[in-house]
Amino acid sequence: MKKIFNHIFAVALLLGSVLFSGCIFMTGGYSLSGASIPEAAKTFSVAYFPNNAPMVSPTLSTTFVEALKDKFSRQTKLQLVEEGGDFAFEGEIVGYSSVTASVSGDDYALLNRLTITVKVNFTNAINPDDSFNQTFKAYADYDSTTLLTDIQSELDAEIVEQIVHDIYQAAASNW
Repeated sequence: MKKIFNHIFAVALLLGSVLFSGCIFMTGGYSLSGASIPEAAKTFSVAYFPNNAPMVSPTLSTTFVEALKDKFSRQTKLQLVEEGGDFAFEGEIVGYSSVTASVSGDDYALLNRLTITVKVNFTNAINPDDSFNQTFKAYADYDSTTLLTDIQSELDAEIVEQIVHDIYQAAASNW
């Protein structure tokens, strides 16, 4: 019985190895982040994103830029340069608003929604056809009895994380 189990295990292991190597062969490479970066790409740059929204969070620009740099530094082999990277990100924060998201039967606000909108100009110097100008938006809801100023930094970080993820996915979609 043990011998049969060992044979089944060996066959399963062999099949798994063949399937995995076939996936690598078909895609031309792999990475743990799900993106295979073109070999010619070595650098990326992130310009300062000014906060041009009508309502301003004082630290949002810095939080956003650092999060975008951190994402590409951690998820890719690319080196960060001051400007003119093979992959370059520029843009501005154009929206920052808090509105009522949910109302009770008695017309009292239950939840508020903080929304951040960022315009991004992504330049891909390796494959210019993959460059884009796109607007990214994300939000987080919070209890209406809580002042925005009390949880602003946590909400900003949560929303920025989602926007940075979406930007990464858009930039890496053709890798």
